[in-house]
Amino acid sequence: MSVEQPLWQALKAYRVLTVLYAVALFASAHEHFVRPRVAVGYLAVLAVWTLATVRKVSDARSCTRGFLAVDLGIAVTGILLTPLADSAARIHAGGPTLPSIWTAGAVLAYAVKGGWRWAAFASTLVAAANLVERGAPTRDTVHNVILVWVAAIAIGYVVEVARASERTLARALEIEAATRERERLARDIHDGVLQVLAMIRRRAADGATGGGADTAELVRLAGEQESALRALISRGLPGPRDAGPREGARDGGREPGREHPDGPVDLRALLARHATGPRIALAEPGTPVELPGPVAGELAAAVGAALDNVRAHAGEDARAWILLEDEPGQVIVTVRDDGPGIPEGRLQAAENEGRLGVAQSIRGRLRDLGGTAELFSVPGQGAEVELRVPKAVPEA
Repeated sequence: MSVEQPLWQALKAYRVLTVLYAVALFASAHEHFVRPRVAVGYLAVLAVWTLATVRKVSDARSCTRGFLAVDLGIAVTGILLTPLADSAARIHAGGPTLPSIWTAGAVLAYAVKGGWRWAAFASTLVAAANLVERGAPTRDTVHNVILVWVAAIAIGYVVEVARASERTLARALEIEAATRERERLARDIHDGVLQVLAMIRRRAADGATGGGADTAELVRLAGEQESALRALISRGLPGPRDAGPREGARDGGREPGREHPDGPVDLRALLARHATGPRIALAEPGTPVELPGPVAGELAAAVGAALDNVRAHAGEDARAWILLEDEPGQVIVTVRDDGPGIPEGRLQAAENEGRLGVAQSIRGRLRDLGGTAELFSVPGQGAEVELRVPKAVPEA
């Protein structure tokens, strides 16, 4: 709902209540009017107009410029008709005009619709009509005119600020959604295309020592494509999430974390897929560790990214251990290896180079799940990644 919508609802109630107030004022003092029929006729028009146009002040789209002009014209007409209907003594004594405080509703409609400039215009016309009706500016008249003028401009300014804040918030939400989409796409590319290109480049480079122009060309092309994709990820990947699953992604083209149903999934079964070789061991509880399907899929994908980093940086011969812990409020998965560890500053340098394995595929996934990913490493003593996911994962 728009931030200004409550103002329209309040204005609608104000107009109905104030027309009843204007009628009550006349009924209580009708014997003092010199031409009561003029007052009755005007108040009848005012009441019919107010009730017939209730929907016009429901929102900014319904409240058109034409309606505002007629509305303000009725208010000014009522002020100018007051000397014809009421006695001069009551007018000089500070008696109310025929529309009374209903007039402020017409001015406030301008303020809510068009801001403080429209409010200044409408309140100036009403002020001029009041001065003409009184014949001469009195202290009470000037006081009431200034009060309406200042209040209308203040409300109009507040409406403008609220609208600007609403636009800023909407833009911030769009940027946040685009950033989350970019990070998701970066993870998918890293888990699929980049990993394959990096593997081709490494293996082709190992075989290039035996010669062969084709092998050397493969090394060069794979390296160029890998660098280009990393640069693209670093700059940002715009676009809405409407392209569907992309071919070439891991797990048969299915996107990580999206191939599982929304119902509970046993995380042990997903982690067991990563512990297929003799150099990767899985320690798990004896009872099922259930999480919502998409959450379990994303967590398993983060574990897969951690193991990819072990193979890439610790070597194919490195050993890795996966420890799954099921605690009352959270699930903890720890991936540890016996490789050489991570040199200080290497992660930041890798991120600057567009290598987002830790930044996006691991930490980004856990952040989206409302969890945390911490990395511990001592040079020469391997590395350890600790992934924590709350069981009550907040909705995105």
